[in-house]
Amino acid sequence: MSGDKEVTAATERGGPREAADDEETMVTQARDPAVGDAYLVRLSQAEPESFGAVFDAYGAEIHRYVAQRLGVDQAEDVVAETFLIAFRKRDGYDPARAGVRAWLYGIATKLVGRHRRSEMRALRALGRCAPERDTDGHDERVATQVSAQSLRPDLARAVGSLNRGDRDVLLLLALGGLSHQEIADALGIPYGTVGSRLNRARRKVRAVLGETDPMDGGSDHE
Repeated sequence: MSGDKEVTAATERGGPREAADDEETMVTQARDPAVGDAYLVRLSQAEPESFGAVFDAYGAEIHRYVAQRLGVDQAEDVVAETFLIAFRKRDGYDPARAGVRAWLYGIATKLVGRHRRSEMRALRALGRCAPERDTDGHDERVATQVSAQSLRPDLARAVGSLNRGDRDVLLLLALGGLSHQEIADALGIPYGTVGSRLNRARRKVRAVLGETDPMDGGSDHE
């Protein structure tokens, strides 16, 4: 901000001290990705162009998630629609209900649900594009095991046989790497329901495979 504008802004806010406080707040928000993202969405209500930073932060990972569920051919359109919907609904975004990441995954997951046939085709090819990832905890082990075993057609069929709610929870964990709380926020369901759906998905996949649970690796956690 130039000198004249800075003085004007400080005057409008009540003086240099408040201007400094506001600047310090912005720096603090920038250091915290979650707070900073919510701030960008809020800022975009007055300055729409600032929403581009939200896309820069999450566009690539939302694209990976959608591409693994629907295939690369449809991913571009679905991701574009995801961010268009988010932009149009930015005035109603409530950070108390969901972080920006969970909010975007929730929108993308709803759009994915409109493409059942494409998802079934993508599931069969999931293992060919599954990314490598570190396995720091149980959720990451689940993701790695599901992705690795997706090379097998029988696991693809098992995941495809899940109802939409259970499949969404499983794949938000396995492909998106979301925590249980983020999944709950993304789908707008109670936290406990996430665990229930994961357990049900685990049982069904195990029944279809008729062998060791591919999601074994420790107890569920947040």
